[in-house]
Amino acid sequence: MAKGGLNVKIMELRAARLKELGAAVPDTFQGVSKVKIRKVLTQLHLGSNVDLVDGVFALMDNETPSWFAKAPEGATFSDGATTAHLACHIGILQRNEFKLDREGRDYWIKPLRDLGGIEAILLHEGEFISGHPVAKSPNSAYRLSEDLKAVLRAPDDQWEALLSKWSAEDAVRARREFQALAAEAAKLLVGTGHSALIQASIDQYAARFLKGYEVVYVDDGDGDRITDEDRAKLAKAGIELTLADAMPDVLLWNRQTDRLWVIEAVTSDGEVDLHKVAQLSALAKRCGKVGIDFTTTYQTWKEAAARQGKHGNVAVGTFIWIQGDPAKHLLVQSFN
Repeated sequence: MAKGGLNVKIMELRAARLKELGAAVPDTFQGVSKVKIRKVLTQLHLGSNVDLVDGVFALMDNETPSWFAKAPEGATFSDGATTAHLACHIGILQRNEFKLDREGRDYWIKPLRDLGGIEAILLHEGEFISGHPVAKSPNSAYRLSEDLKAVLRAPDDQWEALLSKWSAEDAVRARREFQALAAEAAKLLVGTGHSALIQASIDQYAARFLKGYEVVYVDDGDGDRITDEDRAKLAKAGIELTLADAMPDVLLWNRQTDRLWVIEAVTSDGEVDLHKVAQLSALAKRCGKVGIDFTTTYQTWKEAAARQGKHGNVAVGTFIWIQGDPAKHLLVQSFN
């Protein structure tokens, strides 16, 4: 949509809401008011930045459908908004004034981006992925990090303690490092395949969520399925993997707990289903391991939805991780 068209669209939206609801925006989004946002930002010495307060409020907006023409189904403004979207939300929808000058984005995006509270993302093939891997793309966008949203949504007697942990120097550094890795990996999402997803599953997912685990086997589909180097690592972990066993994409071992963890990276098929759980659980038992856990990884939510919408074969009690949305680690549960 042309810039002028977006401005008109937002003015029409504002007018329609005023007529129907009496207000262009509610007092809160996700239970969070501008007063609460200002309190949180004040603790970060950013409370006087009115544009930033309103920008965070906009990025909490999970009631307005996404302004991207080809957004994921059901996406809202909070799932991802461009600089122009934010400028219109703040200037037109919230204030009934002119769209903010996009050149001021360093004032109402950068301060929280530097702290890892605002994440850079890209709308790619109908899915939001980490980083801005395509220079000057009109689909480059931003969203609030999940942990900052947790601080904002926390009760009045809890948010200050959460914010203190969130804003600690080590925590900020860790978030920035993770976002940098995720952004770098996002560059590989365009036109890359199984091997790249396996590597991302190790470098991003395992490094963040599987602390204490070390990789003892990787099946990247090249050369011998079990090399001499693999056998040495497996032997050190007390594992005998034979060609008769189900070959996981990645096998990890925690030497302190003596548990195993399997990662299956899916670009076409090969999820952790009930059959694979049974096979590899038998391997863990045969090798005397305390237990074994499983994760299926996908490049994007779109691919995960397409696979699971058709097959629904990821086993209950296992995990799912999405490379394009790398900060989440999802447990598959059933109420049956």
